[in-house]
Amino acid sequence: MLPPTWIRTGAAVVATAAVGAAATDPSSRWYRRLRKPRWQPPPQAFPLVWTPLYALLAVAGTRTLDRSSGAERAAFARAYALNLALNAGWTALFFRARRPAAALAEIAALNVSNALVLRRAARTDRVAGAALAPYAAWTLFATALNGAIVRLNRTR
Repeated sequence: MLPPTWIRTGAAVVATAAVGAAATDPSSRWYRRLRKPRWQPPPQAFPLVWTPLYALLAVAGTRTLDRSSGAERAAFARAYALNLALNAGWTALFFRARRPAAALAEIAALNVSNALVLRRAARTDRVAGAALAPYAAWTLFATALNGAIVRLNRTR
């Protein structure tokens, strides 16, 4: 018998957060030397924002999976898993590979994924859809920040 949905969903989100945390290094010389926009939050703000966003992501995934079945549930599970992979992938591209432009393309795909996951969740459960809205909004902010970093560090 499988563990309850909340355990599986929570574990998937924790794994995503752990991969992201392991790949993130705002104290690296490379990152410190990047030109960043004045409106970038300080590094300590990111874990303060991401912790509740990841919790909401787990709650939304659990609620949606528990309130759907059959093909609808399977489609949401696939979309949700892809979303988590894209989430972790951005950090690896930006911080580990040190490729902000590639990370910008990847986060654009994450935004599309966010919209699809949010739409599927909201169709199944309004609370789940509402829980995903801050995550989608923050990712749009992160996209703008990533774009500004690419623009400010473009080789001339």
